[in-house]
Amino acid sequence: MGEPLAGKVALVTGGARRVGAAIARRLHAAGASLLIHYRDSEADAAKLVAELNAARAKSASAVKAELLAPIAPRALVGAALDSFGRLDVLVNNASSFFPVAIGHVEASHWEELVGSNLRAPLFISQEAAPELAKHSGAIVNIVDIHAERPLKGYPVYTIAKGGLAALTRSLARELAPHVRVNGVAPGAIAWPEDGQFDAEERARILATTPLARTGSPEDVAQAVHFLACASYVTGQIIAVDGGRSLFV
Repeated sequence: MGEPLAGKVALVTGGARRVGAAIARRLHAAGASLLIHYRDSEADAAKLVAELNAARAKSASAVKAELLAPIAPRALVGAALDSFGRLDVLVNNASSFFPVAIGHVEASHWEELVGSNLRAPLFISQEAAPELAKHSGAIVNIVDIHAERPLKGYPVYTIAKGGLAALTRSLARELAPHVRVNGVAPGAIAWPEDGQFDAEERARILATTPLARTGSPEDVAQAVHFLACASYVTGQIIAVDGGRSLFV
């Protein structure tokens, strides 16, 4: 792989588990130092930090934050500067995901879903932008296939991810030419751990996926790595969905 990110620092929100951890490992293997944000997964974060530091001493740290708190953006960027003295790559990965049908949407659902998937990426990106600009840095937002293909029963989540896609393109214009902003839109990568999709729904999803299988967190991490390094790419959202977005 080489080390195209050697000497650079990346912040991954929701980076302790699943897709976030795969992204952290991939960027670390490419040479970056990592600040891993978590909210509840303290044990997973500590284990991952120990793993990365064992591979390269003093190359990883973790920070706990509730992303909906107003102080979170400044705290996260400040933690990166305190730990490593700079920030080059921001990956907005943290996300809440659950269904709320129309007729049952409450303000708390809106706050959680829009807050984690759209508001937090906006304000963290805004806080990080001056530091990223110093180093011709990059932002990578983890969007979703459902930003373009609404998922029945999940209207608030779909709205939030649609907003994140728009935010990605908007920030690409606002922060150019010094900061690149792109997104990755996963399809069926890691099924929810709380059983939101039953066996029938999973089969339906795979039946409309040309590659006829789920992807892996590493597939998303590979795309994030590319966008973190691709110096002439901005304002793009790469679908990592096995071709499912081809279906209408």
